[in-house]
Amino acid sequence: MTQLSTTLSTLLDKHAPLKSTTGPSRIPKPFITPEIRLEKAKRYKLETIFRRSRTDLNKANFKTQAKIVAKLITASKRSYYRSLILKHLDKPKKLWSLFDSLLSRNPPPSLPSCSSPSHLAESFLHFFDDKITKLSASFSLTSFPPANVSPLNTPPILNVFQPTNFSEVKTIILSSSSSTCCLDDIPTHLMKSCIDALAPPLTTLINLALSEGSFPSSFKSAVVKPLLKKHSLPRDDLSSYRPISNLNFISKVLERIIHIRLTNHLHSFPSLSPFQSAYRKFHSTETALLRIHNDLVLSIDQQKVSALVLLDLSAAFDTIDHQILISRLSSTFGISGSALSILSSYLTNRSQFVTIDSSSSSSSKLLTGVPQGSVLGPLLFTLYTTPLSYIFTGTQIGFHFYADDTQLYISFSADDSSYNLALLSSTLDSVYTWFQSNRLSVNPSKTEFLLIGNPRQKQKIISSSIAFCGNSLLPTDSARNLGIIFDSDLSFDKQISSTCRSAFYQIKQLRQIRSSLDIKSAITLANSLVSSKLDYCNSLYFSLPASSISRLQRVQNSLARVVCPSVKRRDHITPVLKNLHWLPVSLRIEYKIALLTFKNLTYKEPLYLSHLLTPYAPSRNLRSSDKNLLTIPRVKSSFGRRAFSFSAPTVWNSLPLSLRTCDSISAFRSKLKTHFFPP
Repeated sequence: MTQLSTTLSTLLDKHAPLKSTTGPSRIPKPFITPEIRLEKAKRYKLETIFRRSRTDLNKANFKTQAKIVAKLITASKRSYYRSLILKHLDKPKKLWSLFDSLLSRNPPPSLPSCSSPSHLAESFLHFFDDKITKLSASFSLTSFPPANVSPLNTPPILNVFQPTNFSEVKTIILSSSSSTCCLDDIPTHLMKSCIDALAPPLTTLINLALSEGSFPSSFKSAVVKPLLKKHSLPRDDLSSYRPISNLNFISKVLERIIHIRLTNHLHSFPSLSPFQSAYRKFHSTETALLRIHNDLVLSIDQQKVSALVLLDLSAAFDTIDHQILISRLSSTFGISGSALSILSSYLTNRSQFVTIDSSSSSSSKLLTGVPQGSVLGPLLFTLYTTPLSYIFTGTQIGFHFYADDTQLYISFSADDSSYNLALLSSTLDSVYTWFQSNRLSVNPSKTEFLLIGNPRQKQKIISSSIAFCGNSLLPTDSARNLGIIFDSDLSFDKQISSTCRSAFYQIKQLRQIRSSLDIKSAITLANSLVSSKLDYCNSLYFSLPASSISRLQRVQNSLARVVCPSVKRRDHITPVLKNLHWLPVSLRIEYKIALLTFKNLTYKEPLYLSHLLTPYAPSRNLRSSDKNLLTIPRVKSSFGRRAFSFSAPTVWNSLPLSLRTCDSISAFRSKLKTHFFPP
């Protein structure tokens, strides 16, 4: 790898050496073309003539030329931004940057104020290192090494990762992001342009690493960029930032190849908890919340109350114990031989340094954790925490994991609240002990607890608190759960208010720049910045009161009027939505549920949703037997109709047979939208 790095650097220095250049302090606007500059020069001359003579003819000539320049600038600006928007459709960060550029606003500072970048880089490095050191010290004082827990299923053995080939390496490189960091020997876009020449030696070197079971030491350094956790946090407080690691591009190609082989091995047996939704195909925050929401509303339908606890972990990816992880990969997932050796090599002897602007800090060793921003890191974290699910086997406690987000819930009648809340408290203590023994830090002060149910049933509960880490947790009215605000009656009023407030702000911003956009660019920005907010986890809104849905519909109506400014205020909005090919909010909800149902029936993933769907099988032979229908369960109240186990078959059975028998997701999407919004 060192020889490859030296060769690439030498070639780059020979054919594209670094040069210092000077430029104007005032950056020219990129959409000002030579033609526009020529017309602006004519306008300037005509303006000078008019100011000298002040005649009506010269004034008319000047105004005519000014209009020509304005039209040229508007057309060029629209064309320029349209091409950029189309180029970055799948890059939200770039779209936000374009949005700021169109609004002529500078992005808020993303780093603390400092006297020098190098001093700030060192401060961040020491802060990140000290945080992990303090957490590690607390584990050594209060916890014991985890006991070896036998896996629920005996895993098959994976001794060696199969070698790669030229085609696989080429595909991985071309499909990867073109972003580049200072650790790369050549820019990623240049590597892609020379892929036919570089892929063969890269393939040979990657196969050598796989066969020897050694991750190259030159790939174990990470450059850390501090990232603000939330825009609402104080920017001068270092604790408001998390470390994101940027790694060498070729190292991520090797990681991707290992990731593919490791994932294939994990799919060959029941390895992961079915209730872990992070970093898994066909799983998402929406599917996770759908299952939790399903269980909660069905409990309300049965006149039960549910206790939901949202656990918060501190620096979870950074405190993983390497020895525990390596032992777990071997005992729980059957990884051994050179396959285990390269994963062990990947974890050990890593280092990192922080960069601010062009200044870098010193380097520090990493004794724990997996790099945030890496390819293998999220998967290794998932494997590390998989045995936590064993605690809940055979208990009444429901649970769900999404990376380092852990939530537990239990449903009960009001008369049995004392026993069930005590059971939840004891389970929380077991979870806390497991986290501590596995060197993961739970933050009790940020752990949130909700009592969810109808007001009449909740009033019957005498003591609603639970014990956790020696403290008493009282229920809150609402809590943010994977981006959605859950409230104690599952009305989603606060979530809808938050969505409307954020969406109307973006609509106001979009209105300011609408004149600089053509219709296609306006639609693209509207969908990326506003419609995406309306669609996020909107399957949870099924069967909400019409008053709640109408609030979201007003957002969409307002957005449509901004995109189509020729529409008058009193004009009916339905034809406008149809011309834009936008489904109304209520149909967007049904569209999402139908799509999730199709994916689940086709791929049988995620299992926790698949178990909620039952094919319709009448006791005797009927004409409906071969219609690919689902059984609609009986429910007692409007809450029960909001459950996915009810909404999915209800929406699915309402679709025509041609849709229910589609054989591909692309055909289903196309026909589904036509069904909801016929031409």
